[in-house]
Amino acid sequence: MAEPGPDEQVVAWPRTPYRAPVLDADGGEIGTTVSLLGDEAADIFHGLAVKHGGGQTLVEVRADQVAHITTTRVYTTVAPDDVPALQPYRAQHWYHLGWGGLFRKHPEWDGG
Repeated sequence: MAEPGPDEQVVAWPRTPYRAPVLDADGGEIGTTVSLLGDEAADIFHGLAVKHGGGQTLVEVRADQVAHITTTRVYTTVAPDDVPALQPYRAQHWYHLGWGGLFRKHPEWDGG
């Protein structure tokens, strides 16, 4: 499994960088982070919405597939052969009674 380098700082999920490369278990790029799936107030991390395939599709990377988040990239346990099987992001799959829902951009993220 690919691991963060010595110059990378591991961070908690709320600090996931916007548009950071998301890597498969061998270090190949799956795509880039677009949004967090979770409830920051309750500190519950469900995963990431990832722009995949040159930005053509959004897929979900579950929290249990995320090995490390650093200030520059996200390392996952997703095997390269399993990348095509990642589930497409479904807006109706994420809901919450609190403001913003479970699918929301981190307040520090700007741009689209």
